[in-house]
Amino acid sequence: MMRAAGIWGRRVGAALAVTGMALPLSVAFGAPAQAASCTTKAGPDQKKVEKFLGRPVDGKQSTGDCHAIRNFQTSHGISPAIGYAGPVTWGVMDLINHQKAAGSNPNKAKNCPTNKGRIACVDLTRQLSWIQDGSKLKFGPVPVRTGRNGYETRTGSKKIYWRDINHVSSVYNVAMPYSQFFDGGEAFHSIAGSVWSPPGSHGCVNMRKSDAKKYWSLLRNGDDVYVYGRKPGT
Repeated sequence: MMRAAGIWGRRVGAALAVTGMALPLSVAFGAPAQAASCTTKAGPDQKKVEKFLGRPVDGKQSTGDCHAIRNFQTSHGISPAIGYAGPVTWGVMDLINHQKAAGSNPNKAKNCPTNKGRIACVDLTRQLSWIQDGSKLKFGPVPVRTGRNGYETRTGSKKIYWRDINHVSSVYNVAMPYSQFFDGGEAFHSIAGSVWSPPGSHGCVNMRKSDAKKYWSLLRNGDDVYVYGRKPGT
């Protein structure tokens, strides 16, 4: 049976898992959600969130702060989108910072094998994936959304064994475009919502459509996949 298809540090990861479990499907899959009221309360991560968004860093919640935070929450599938600068919102921002820091050398630490030719690498810790050939980067890195707590994406060496461009999950009855399966029901595929929305997938490596489409064009059955690290909060 096919399984359809974060954030830094254990405490933040746990908060993401708890809050994300209540994420409405309308938000998780990109449908418009009803607008929520904007909170006047400053959150525990107010200053860090303000700095990330380029707002005045004073630790005080303003109307402008709230609207900027709420816009970020809405676009990244964070619920409730009320403009509160809490650990879930900061966790996503911090993850994005780490993803940006990877730059054009995501395998600097050599965690993904460089002796297998073409290989798709998945770093669960940074929620990043890329395709390399030996030590040469061919595409990426791109942000991904892997398995939530209890549905962790399995680590280790794998191979793509089945591709289905218009796959629909028989378990969850959701579309999984550009599916490339590499471990049981776990696959690369695109989703309609944000790849940053907590708490995560049911084991698959979720991707933005343009990235999943590029993976489809670059990978073939038999190509290697290597998954390593640990998604915070799992």
